[in-house]
Amino acid sequence: MFMRSKYGPSKPLSGARIAGCLHMTIQTAVLIETLTALGAEVTWSSCNIFSTQDHAAAAIAATGVPVFAWKGETEEEYQWCIEQSLAAFPGGKPLNMILDDGGDLTTLVHEKYPQYLKNIKGLSEETTTGVHHLYKAFREGRLKVPAINVNDSVTKSKFDNYYGCRESLVDGIKRATDVMLAGKVAVVAGYGDVGKGCAESLRTYGARVLVTEIDPINALQAAMAGYEVTTMEDAAPRSNVFVTTTGNRDIITAKHFLVMPEDAIVCNIGHFDVEIDVAWLKANAKQAVNVKPQVDRFTMPSGRHVILLAEGRLVNLGCATGHPSFVMSCSFANQVLAQIALWTTPEKFPLGVHMLPKELDEEVARAHLAQLNVKLTELSSEQSKYLDIPVQGPYKASHYRY
Repeated sequence: MFMRSKYGPSKPLSGARIAGCLHMTIQTAVLIETLTALGAEVTWSSCNIFSTQDHAAAAIAATGVPVFAWKGETEEEYQWCIEQSLAAFPGGKPLNMILDDGGDLTTLVHEKYPQYLKNIKGLSEETTTGVHHLYKAFREGRLKVPAINVNDSVTKSKFDNYYGCRESLVDGIKRATDVMLAGKVAVVAGYGDVGKGCAESLRTYGARVLVTEIDPINALQAAMAGYEVTTMEDAAPRSNVFVTTTGNRDIITAKHFLVMPEDAIVCNIGHFDVEIDVAWLKANAKQAVNVKPQVDRFTMPSGRHVILLAEGRLVNLGCATGHPSFVMSCSFANQVLAQIALWTTPEKFPLGVHMLPKELDEEVARAHLAQLNVKLTELSSEQSKYLDIPVQGPYKASHYRY
């Protein structure tokens, strides 16, 4: 609402035709309404086959925004939906801006519809996985439009990734299974911002949490936070709950499934469904029973059972409704600012992957303080001079780690 009240009257996105590919939830509906209130034309698809909330999609479609998304798409339907969003603007005009989550829309345009690239002013990317692909594409000379890395804005990664997952992971697990977490052994693969939130959430419920890591710095952080840091090979025979958060492939594979305890619960909260080898599970299980939507119980060759949630896709959106609205407001405020910056000041964004300036990061945080009844201390002029920072900020250097 702050973004609408501040930027709405000037309509800074007039002329922008934004194709969005991001989970079609009620929170995203508010983002879409904000983009249109700021003057943009918008089309939408979801970045996950299970994450769409159909009532949210219907509500936005009723406003006249073309929405191509429903819960439970097939892979073919998923690709079709993204393709339909590219040129569904009035008069059949194509997109000239991209708002992406995970990079599927960006990749599709670059690889299959390159004719649209010359008129696209820029793209903003929501998540860690998508940002990784952007940097790789730029290094290899494959990125053809300027991009803003929204994920690594502090008010996104340190809030959505950490606090959001801290609440929505267990929400998804419990809605799916009603499991008692107290006393269980849970293993979290990865100790980045997402992994940190997941590990803390599971521990708060009384689970004994193990962490796996490849990075010695993150591993040291986990150890000094009180977690046992080990390998998945060591954790698999003694863990009751498995959570992958890495963004990497083949984190849980055949050798892990074969030694898991009875009715081990396996789920993923990384963006893509490559972290858990679901294909092996489906091909080698003696039996698969769909207990209820997004909950499947597989019988292993040994006779033991494994419970897989959301087919290895995002458990918090497949089995629940994702992050709470407040933390998504922080993330989506960054998306709005990124779209405004790319559209109105393209000269500031040559080809490459850019960050939003610290001033805008602080603006997003400041906009959310009143809702939490936060009262900020203000620097005196003497304090400002002593620290050599402006009274109104920015308060930290770009290299500061929050």
